[in-house]
Amino acid sequence: MNRQRSFIGFIVAGAIALLVIAIASFYWFFAKNPANLTASTGQPNAAIFVSKLSPVMVSLLTNPDRLQALEREEELSKLKTSLFAKSGIDYKQDVQPWLGDEITLAITTLDIDRDLENGQQPGYLLALATKQPEKSREFVELLFSKRALAGANLAVEQYKGVKLISDNSQAEKDLLAGAVVGEGFVLFANDPKVLRDAINNVQVPDLNLTSSPEYQKATKQLPKGGLAVAFLNLPIVAKWQGLELPEQTYDSEIISLALNPKGLLAETSFLTSSEIVPPSAPLSKPVGALQYIPASAGLAISGSNLSNLGNSDLAKLWKQATATIYGSGEDVVSRLAKPLVDVQKSWGINLPEDIFSWVKGEYAIALLPEKEQTTPDWIFVVEKSESVEQGIARLDAIASSNGLSISPLSIDKQKISAWTELTTATKKTDAKEGASFSIETKVRGLHTTLGNYEIFTSDLETINEILTSKDNSIIDNRNFKDSIAAIPLPNQGYIYLDWTKSQNLLERQVPILKLVEVLGKPFFNNLRSLTVSSYGTEARSLKGGVFFKLHNS
Repeated sequence: MNRQRSFIGFIVAGAIALLVIAIASFYWFFAKNPANLTASTGQPNAAIFVSKLSPVMVSLLTNPDRLQALEREEELSKLKTSLFAKSGIDYKQDVQPWLGDEITLAITTLDIDRDLENGQQPGYLLALATKQPEKSREFVELLFSKRALAGANLAVEQYKGVKLISDNSQAEKDLLAGAVVGEGFVLFANDPKVLRDAINNVQVPDLNLTSSPEYQKATKQLPKGGLAVAFLNLPIVAKWQGLELPEQTYDSEIISLALNPKGLLAETSFLTSSEIVPPSAPLSKPVGALQYIPASAGLAISGSNLSNLGNSDLAKLWKQATATIYGSGEDVVSRLAKPLVDVQKSWGINLPEDIFSWVKGEYAIALLPEKEQTTPDWIFVVEKSESVEQGIARLDAIASSNGLSISPLSIDKQKISAWTELTTATKKTDAKEGASFSIETKVRGLHTTLGNYEIFTSDLETINEILTSKDNSIIDNRNFKDSIAAIPLPNQGYIYLDWTKSQNLLERQVPILKLVEVLGKPFFNNLRSLTVSSYGTEARSLKGGVFFKLHNS
């Protein structure tokens, strides 16, 4: 029976939606009443029910009723109503009185019956903390009695002192099993076996997630005050997706969501048994190359020493992550930075070998998306050095071999070198006179020197914007300054994405984002920008964070 599908329809999808809306609510509530929104614990207590072989566990560590700031949009009210509507349950009357300060959702097993012939049937477990066990027992009895009245066939069993209730409805019906365990939790699952396993995990501690060395190491990375946490067992996640990764560097990942006066900070740590190789020495302040990135940039990437990036564990993480998400080693950066990829193809160059290899100092890369343009303009700023001079000479040689000319230009007495291509254009005239031809010069790229930096751009308009807007750079932009202020120092640099400017571009390049936006509509409606950075000095963990800046912050 397709238990996975029916259970997702009733509980899992609703729980995920609740977590999404709760996350979207954090900022609004914090702005109004920060003192009342505190996590009850730093770690999910429900981890004792979850197998150490679970691929993923997600927990909200506060009561959703404390997240009422979006009630003006009625998002939470609608969700609570819709979750229980088909079962005739009233949230305020039947659930609110006993619901505690934790909601945990986990995939406990990849296949409940371990029978490959009928396909994978993952086990799902939803654990709700209860502050009034008797009322929660009444709720479970009420829920299943209403299901029985609706035609479900109920089964009741005692398992190791716990009363389990389930129904054995037809495949097209919602299948559900539930129990109240001890004085702390109400459990729901998509199969009674999942509940029995959860009880076994408590009574035999070596079986549960808290006994996993990877989980223990990961939870040590959690910051204080996290309101939501997720743990991923990466090899099992890959197996769940049916993937055999060519390179498995990282064993686990833990993510914590915490409040910040300017937005939300999601911190994550990737754990490995090998030594971490940072791509460059940590930076104690933003790189100076950012002063030449206009405030109009939709995407800005900054740091130092691109020459070592390909050999770092950050690169290995990227390969592992993209392989897990896309089912292959496809580089998602090629989707986001398509203009640079187009340059690579048209010039016949290899970015890591022909450009990144000679960037040993500071650098900044930016895209300037325009609504009417399918392909945005780009900027590449690099700190000058002997290797940069050699790199430019190499690019000149590549340009010449591709039939391009190196032409000197000037804008406001600023000397500029341009890689240009001569093309002919035909203009129709009177039939007696025949066609006329004109020669056009197309600019394929430009570069110039400003201060201690060499600046490369895609077109004249972009380089003119840099020259004429020296006091309007991204580093002076309030939104950017607030965003990087939330990222700890020292770090490896920043990836800054202005969501309002880049949304259309991202949706074109990464279509799955449209689905993500639908699921998290309240959050994405309020998202202004996000900033990613890598930091931390643990020998066997790669730590970083994503800061989400929201509107009106």
